Amino acid sequence: MSDHVIEFREPEDHGHFRRALGRFATGVTVVTTRTPEGKLEGLTVNSFSSVSLDPPLVLWSLQRRAPSLPGFKAAGCFAVNVLATHQKKLCRHFSTPREDKFTDVEHRLGQNGCPLVEGAIARFECRTENIIEAGDHLIFLGRVERAMHRDGEPLIFSTGAFWVPAAHPETVEAAARA
Repeated sequence: MSDHVIEFREPEDHGHFRRALGRFATGVTVVTTRTPEGKLEGLTVNSFSSVSLDPPLVLWSLQRRAPSLPGFKAAGCFAVNVLATHQKKLCRHFSTPREDKFTDVEHRLGQNGCPLVEGAIARFECRTENIIEAGDHLIFLGRVERAMHRDGEPLIFSTGAFWVPAAHPETVEAAARA
């Protein structure tokens, strides 16, 4: 195993930076909204994170050049759907540009009007609290109005590949002793 130490200088090497970021394992979500005109928007996002328990706040980010940006900005609400291990196809589906991403995708509208993807292991229905400019992205800060979760294993993305969770050996040993 070799270490690749990168010092960032102008111009930055985005390839090395992306590969370094890829070492951070993350869950996979589909963030959805319904525009004021009624159009359903959705995209695969791995920048989702919790921010605060009181009040309940979450965030995610979207590229400034994303075609769905105007819809998300105008909607004032969004839903975060945490994908399960069996939903890898949905991840690919929502990361591919297409006119109607909800054709052939099981979903229903949540109380805030945003699409909720069936089979997700957690969902967060949010009201947009703030949109923060950050480099080539916008950060959406949302107040969670409703949340649900169910049993299941989350889909994980790291180093350019999908992974399924496995318990750390020490966790398994501790559970066996209990």
